[in-house]
Amino acid sequence: MEASTTATATVLRVAAISGSLRRASANTGLIRAAAEICRESIPGMQIDHVDISELPLLNTDLEVDGRFPPAVEAFREKVRGADCFLFASPEYNYSISGPLKNALDWGSRPPNCWADRAAAILSASGGSGGGRSQYHIRQVGVFLDIHFINKPEVFTKAHQPPKKFDDDGNLIDPETKEQLKKMLLSLQAFALRLQGKPANSQQGN
Repeated sequence: MEASTTATATVLRVAAISGSLRRASANTGLIRAAAEICRESIPGMQIDHVDISELPLLNTDLEVDGRFPPAVEAFREKVRGADCFLFASPEYNYSISGPLKNALDWGSRPPNCWADRAAAILSASGGSGGGRSQYHIRQVGVFLDIHFINKPEVFTKAHQPPKKFDDDGNLIDPETKEQLKKMLLSLQAFALRLQGKPANSQQGN
């Protein structure tokens, strides 16, 4: 009976975007960890990493006859197809990383692809853990009509002990993994509530 219930449950598609393009990025590592956690212990939630490395810098001259460049069209299609969003971003000069801001801006070009869905933010950065970046993302999200969960907040101080990531950017810290799981469960519940569905419809006991 339980297997049948899980099989018929709606799967939330989470478009996950890393604001860092570096190969061994800790923020991209947080997204990989989130995907693994969902596969192992959160039924009804699927993380889809959306690569933004091929997006051109925002330039409306590239919009021709109501069409966007191919990389932008593909990106916007993935954003439109998502039920909710997960952003993972470093903090650059007290603010959002350039690649992530560029992606947010391309997705906001009319018609806005972001609106009326739930989102959560992760960050791995230096001493602050990326808090200022997260609050700037929230500020941008107000105009884009993105609905962020408020708690828990996950600020990962990537360079402070205990070691959080291996040399390839993979998350290895159990405490951070547990924080990440709690955030994902909160995102799942909020996204389902916005869709008018009971949160416990996704949970297997």
